[in-house]
Amino acid sequence: MSSTDGTPAVAPAMPPGFTEMPDPQFIMVGDGHRIATYSWGDDAAPVVVVVHGFASSTKDNWVATGWVRDLLRAGFRVIGLDQRGHGASDKPHDPHDYDLRQLAGDVETVLDTYLVDEAFYVGYSLGARVGWEVIQDFSARIPRAVLGGVPDGIPLARLDIDQVRALVEDGTPVTDRVTQNYVALTERVPGNDLRALLAIAGGMRESKTVDPDPSHAPQQPVLFATGSLDAIIEGSKALAAACPQGQFLEIPGRHHFNAPGSRVFREQAIAFLRETRSADL
Repeated sequence: MSSTDGTPAVAPAMPPGFTEMPDPQFIMVGDGHRIATYSWGDDAAPVVVVVHGFASSTKDNWVATGWVRDLLRAGFRVIGLDQRGHGASDKPHDPHDYDLRQLAGDVETVLDTYLVDEAFYVGYSLGARVGWEVIQDFSARIPRAVLGGVPDGIPLARLDIDQVRALVEDGTPVTDRVTQNYVALTERVPGNDLRALLAIAGGMRESKTVDPDPSHAPQQPVLFATGSLDAIIEGSKALAAACPQGQFLEIPGRHHFNAPGSRVFREQAIAFLRETRSADL
């Protein structure tokens, strides 16, 4: 999970009765990289695919915060993936491996491999930005989505790539405060690779589709949710307003990196996803 002001996140405590992490199941995507995936629940239940934010992982973003537990209790099957460059997935160091279309394509490959024709999408931060692409690139498969903390511009735009590169290559200390905090953010989750996360930031800036286009907004129901203390809240509201079936949830008292742990966020998102289930009965 990334913070727009660069403040490092604090790993959430495991809630009572938290869901255990299964061993990752690896899927090979089109350009030869391995994506770690995880599955919980009844194969016959409606599927929710969850996609985490920058410098996070499925465990950090969705298991430790109680999302997987609560989705299972609500009767869903959950499929999670560690985005390339994160968690147990491959961590290439080339920015060209992190185009948004590639990240969205990874999600589609995961659904194909699990033989899932239709799934709800829940993404946070970078995962929500990827979700903006996913729910349009193969919209027929994503009837409803939740996009939390979705940035309305270039993700990681305030990161000083040159300073991080100097740190990686010759140990030159980072002096920019925001960039210092991003470095601390990457060190929070075990297994993070600073070179890979640097490449992700570079890939976001090189992507031709990096800015969400409100004139080409998703047509299906989408719940946008952003913390009341998050600097990107107005941009998130604007994206929600551009969607014909967009709704907006202001998560009270939360900033960018602690919003996923909000009970209000989880409960409202699950209620939103259950609306479709009720309509289909």
